[in-house]
Order: sequence, then C-alpha cells, then structure tokens
Amino acid sequence: MSELRDAAMKSKAWPFEEARKLLKRAERGAADKGYVLFETGYGPSGLPHIGTFGEVARTTMIRRAFEAISDIPTRLICFSDDMDGMRKVPDNVPSPEMLRDHLQRPLTSVPDPFGEYESFGHHNNAMLRRFLDTFGFEYEFYSATDFYKSGQFDEVLKRAAERYDDVMQVMLKSLREERQQTYSIFLPLHPETGRVLYVPMKHVDAENHTVTFDDEEGREWTLPVTGGNVKLQWKPDFGARWAALDVDFEMYGKDHSTNTPIYDRICEILGGKKPEHFTYELFLDENGEKISKSKGNGLSIDEWLTYASTESLFYFMFQKPKTAKRLWWDVIPKAVDEYHQQLRAFPDQDVAAQINNPVWHIHNGQPPQSHMVVSFAMLLNLASVAGAEDKTGLWGFIRRYAPEASPDTHPDLDQAAEFAVRYFRDFVAPHRQVRAPDEKERAAIEDLAQRLRAWDGGLDAEELQTLVFAVGKDHGFEPLRDWFKALYEVLLGASQGPRFGGFVALYGIDETVALIDRALARG
Repeated sequence: MSELRDAAMKSKAWPFEEARKLLKRAERGAADKGYVLFETGYGPSGLPHIGTFGEVARTTMIRRAFEAISDIPTRLICFSDDMDGMRKVPDNVPSPEMLRDHLQRPLTSVPDPFGEYESFGHHNNAMLRRFLDTFGFEYEFYSATDFYKSGQFDEVLKRAAERYDDVMQVMLKSLREERQQTYSIFLPLHPETGRVLYVPMKHVDAENHTVTFDDEEGREWTLPVTGGNVKLQWKPDFGARWAALDVDFEMYGKDHSTNTPIYDRICEILGGKKPEHFTYELFLDENGEKISKSKGNGLSIDEWLTYASTESLFYFMFQKPKTAKRLWWDVIPKAVDEYHQQLRAFPDQDVAAQINNPVWHIHNGQPPQSHMVVSFAMLLNLASVAGAEDKTGLWGFIRRYAPEASPDTHPDLDQAAEFAVRYFRDFVAPHRQVRAPDEKERAAIEDLAQRLRAWDGGLDAEELQTLVFAVGKDHGFEPLRDWFKALYEVLLGASQGPRFGGFVALYGIDETVALIDRALARG
C-alpha cells in the first residue's frame, strides 16, 4: 500500500492530481466533519444522458484516487434539483395535455404522466437512480424537495435572508439591467397554486426570516424562507448547497465555468468554504459543434452501449477530460481497442505505470484480464467480408485463428463480436464504397494473390504481415502506407484498418485470395 501511495503522490494522472488537492484541503481542516464530500448535481426535467454518466464516472474516479492516498472516509451525493418549476411540457411523455395545468409547479408536485410514481419528479428521480445503479456507482441520493422541506436547508436559508443584500450584490453584477429590476435570489412557492413564482421581493425580513411579495394578481403575501416555502434561484442554490452540505468537491462542464466565482462567493457569504472544482470540456458532434440535448446532435448513452461495452465508455470519459472531444460513431471502435490494449499492458507494468493506466481508474485498481485476441477493428473487417448476420458467423473464423478461444472462455470477445456485427450492419455497410485499383495497384494486388496461393507458412500474423509488406515494397509504394490504404479501399471499402497480415490470418489464406479475385473481377 505504501508503494502505491508513494507512486500516487507523484502520478500525473488527472484523478490523482485532483485527489492531492483534496488531501491538502482535508489537512487544512475540511475533513473535520469526519469525511470528504463529493457532490454531483442533476436537473430532473429529462432523462439521464451521457453527460450525466460522464460527470458521475469522473467524480468517482477522483474519489477512488483520493481513497488510494488517504484513509479519510468519503461520500458522494447525487443531488436532484427536483423542486425546480416545470418550464415546458416535454414532448416525449404520454398524455402531455395533462401536464399543461401544472406549468411552473415543482416537478415533485406535477402528476406523473406515466402513472407509476407519486409525481413526475419522483419518476425522473427513479430513472436517475436506476441509471446510476446500472453502472454500479456508489452514491447517496438527495432530493431538493426533501432538502428544503425537511429543514436541512433552513439555517442556510435564514442566513440568506440575513445577508440578502450581500448575496444580491453578487448576483446583480452578473445580470443585464432589465433583469436586475425584478430579480431576487428567492423564488416563493405560491401558497394556493403551488407554482414557483419569479417575482421581485417587496421586503426581506432579516430578523424574522420572511419574504414579502405580490403574486401575479397583485395580492401581497408574506412567507417564511424556511420549510420549503421558497427555493433559491439556481445560481445562488449552487453556492448555498455547498455551504449547507459542506461540499468538498464538485465538477461541472465548461459552460458553468464563468459562474464559478459567483457560486464560490455566495458559498462564502452563507458561511461555507468554497469547494475544489474541476471544469471539464464539452463534447462535440461530427462537425465539431457543441452537443446540445435540444438539438439531439450527439451520441446518446443507449446508442453507445448498443455497439460497445460499458468499459469502453468509461475509457472514453477518462481520456483528456479538459479537451473538447468528438463524440460520434467513429470514436467507438477506437475506444474499445485502446481499452483492451491498456488491459493487456497492465499486468506487466510497475505500480507507477499501473496507476497512470486508465484501466486502474476504470476498475478501481483491479482491472480484469482481456480476452480480446482479435481487435474490434479486425472484427469489423471480418464482418464486412464474411457477410456475417450474427456473431456465430464470426466465431468460425475466430476459432481457426485462436483455437483456444470460445464464447465461454472469452466472454468479452464474444460480446465484441456481437457488437461488431451490429456496428457494421448499421454504420459501415450503408457507407462502404469499394473502388477499382489503378494499374500499379492491380499489379501489386495480383502479385499478393499469387504469393498467398504459394504460401505454406501457416497463419502466423507477423509472417503474413511481412509478406504483404514485401509485396508493397517490391512494387515501389512509397510511403508503404499507400499500399495498405489501397488494399483496404479496393478489398474492404475502407481507407484504413488493422494490420493486414492479421486480417489474412483471421480470415484465412484461401478466403483472402478469393476476396482478391472478386475485387479484381469487379474492376
């Protein structure tokens, strides 16, 4: 353990860098409460999405890194802002008309259109918990409604009334002039309709901790700020929650970064200590534009998991969180193969290299063994030429290439074979375009076929790669990658792929010769 801690204190892996900041914070007294508290927030107006997964996954990676360098207990709170008013009726729920009369009411006061839970908010919270449980995240769930109504937030809300002018001063600096005229950090819930009201305050009583306001009909009301009678606007709520819970760490997307000084200052005004934060970059679509839930221009978590393993998604989330990354179909095969490359490397690495390896962070220091004797990229090419309708069609080739492999002994390979067939059918086949070879390429490919017909060296991938390499060199391809590019474009309809010798070993000598003959006959 001491060797691991020593290495972790020097590691440049980003979870350990963040963990060391938290350790210094704990040493300054932040852990006097008996634990270090991580938080992640969730707006329950819609279903959990890939960003939700990424935020909890990355927070968990930092939490586990902290536990590797410290014996201080940790907690992770997933906080649902389910007291937020429903601003619009979702178009993806049954009987949307039943929700129209409940606009601006807290989501936990809106009927569940699915008829399964106490409210729409409870339904969405259940979806969130089911989502998090599916991935094995360890967390405590907090509902804003319960937090406000139970009194857990009361002391901070009273402080917000007492220091109202100070908090308002922070907020008003960030608002346009027209918004400043009506803005208040407090949003009262109408005593009769239950709606969340966006109205100015006529008076905030710092001594009695009440707010006075007129509703939309001009009637005056005075309510205590405690007990769930009011909620805070979302930016003040951020900082107030940090103060109330004594949060030590929270991460969020770059779109929140300009608000960080606001959250921090409000937390401090309300008697808290601002937490450590981590700002991650946002995902981009195929055109390099920011992914938007409303546009639907990104990849959903269900879509990723239809074509690749959960672990490959964890791997993608681990990689360069502070760099904007394309989240599109073509990143999936790369993530799968790189994840397994790291798994294979792990057992032979020393401790310092292991804790820098992404799989240490994905599996909390206990990564499994990889049984991917065939890469995902190779399986895709095999699906292409074999015309496989299901994974069974690939296993005949896999067994010949790796006789010791079977679906029972190599479950990750079996799963990948199924994913590969599905991925090829849905995304590769519709866009595949084989081309005719030019004169130079035709001569070289014919030569390759002749040498393969005469080959008696078995199915050793490296020896076959050497053979393919020699053909390209003898026919004057410079650089040689142009030769391999031509092979893939003429034979498979792709501009790149795994090592061609490995493909021949997997697909078979006779089968590859037949593939070449068909391709040359076409052109």
